[in-house]
Amino acid sequence: MVFGTAFVVKNNADEWVPLFDGKTLSNWKVGDNAATFTVENGMIVVNGETAHLFYNGDVHQHDFKNFEFKAEIMTLPGSNSGIYFHTAYQQGGWPEKGYEVQVNNSHTDWRRTGSLYGIQDVKEVFVKDNEWYTEYIKVQGKRIQIKLNDKTVVDYTEPENVQRSADNSLRKISDGTFALQGHDPKSKVYFKNLMVKILPD
Repeated sequence: MVFGTAFVVKNNADEWVPLFDGKTLSNWKVGDNAATFTVENGMIVVNGETAHLFYNGDVHQHDFKNFEFKAEIMTLPGSNSGIYFHTAYQQGGWPEKGYEVQVNNSHTDWRRTGSLYGIQDVKEVFVKDNEWYTEYIKVQGKRIQIKLNDKTVVDYTEPENVQRSADNSLRKISDGTFALQGHDPKSKVYFKNLMVKILPD
């Protein structure tokens, strides 16, 4: 399913630009299980079967390489979600391309919020369920920084000519769009104020 494209934003360097208009899923695209994503009171509500919502709008032609990204997030107990970057639209399944930044404070998966999933994982819980927090991602060249409420929890530099396992072969710095993850029907996560700042190559 492709949502409308009525919300158009011109992006300028060194400015934070919204990716979500607070009212609709214009400029976002989802394949299987589209009902997992709804909009309520200025928030993207994620609750339902496994699904991924990809940014498909006009900001930087939804193709980001070096950037800063931030979003305000609230999880309910036992919930799991994630933010993908340098990814590409898929109709279903788990996105193969790009990196996932974890959103999970109390799910059974031990990789906690802020993890660069499966690459540099965070075991400590830095933010709480039922409370809004800010998750920040910066990519500049091969360096990835992740912050939770301004606290750095991951600072990772991808090695030159990095080799991944066959099932993670596309978990590499490249370019692409962002995606939000709907993990399972027992997970409920809220996102708002999704913003990006384009950095020079």
